[in-house]
Amino acid sequence: MVAQIKLGDISVDVVLKDIKNIHLSVYPPTGRVRISAPKRMSMDTIRVFAISKLGWIKKQQAKLQAQERETPRDFLDRESHYVWGKRYLLNMIEGDQAPSVTLKGKKMMLEIRPQTSGDKRQEIIENWYREQLKAEAKTLIAKWEPRINVTVDRFYVRRMKTKWGSCNPERQSIRLNTDLARKPRECLEYLIVHEMVHILEPTHNARFVALMDQFMPNWQHRRDQLNQLPVRHEKWLY
Repeated sequence: MVAQIKLGDISVDVVLKDIKNIHLSVYPPTGRVRISAPKRMSMDTIRVFAISKLGWIKKQQAKLQAQERETPRDFLDRESHYVWGKRYLLNMIEGDQAPSVTLKGKKMMLEIRPQTSGDKRQEIIENWYREQLKAEAKTLIAKWEPRINVTVDRFYVRRMKTKWGSCNPERQSIRLNTDLARKPRECLEYLIVHEMVHILEPTHNARFVALMDQFMPNWQHRRDQLNQLPVRHEKWLY
């Protein structure tokens, strides 16, 4: 069941779920606010919690409204695409070979069969990004597991509209946004460390910050770098 509370001119969607802790999220592109709360929690308690986070909510909404967005991609020749933060120009090559994507100099070479549709070209490139991210993430997780002293049992790569990643501490699994393959590698490394630390500390409390400071002293710089980069142009549906 979804209820709604008003905080001045801000509407907050409230969802009561079978969970232990209350969670607050601010979603792009407009800054929609959503609270997931335990079923046993009263609306008065949820309202007090929301009021206590009002400053943070407004700050996140301002960031989302100011964040630059990428122009839509049509997957045509000489269109710009980014891989690990570097710009490449798409170069399509038609032939009878199986579809593939390779990087050559400053070009992204897309080999496709004649009359391949735009949607199919997009699918081929998105799948390639996913494989690049899987390979890089596997290496980085193996690097950081002994440093943080945790084990990631499983990780998933998927297209995500509202966050760069997430963690399920109980299952020791993490999810990563496919778009991270477009961003600098240091941003991906920060995100992986962030989610792995959540296995030790599920919330963003003082202990979480202290652990991040211990394992990656420049993590806030990397976080800010990631959040300042343009995000994918989307048709947002709720």
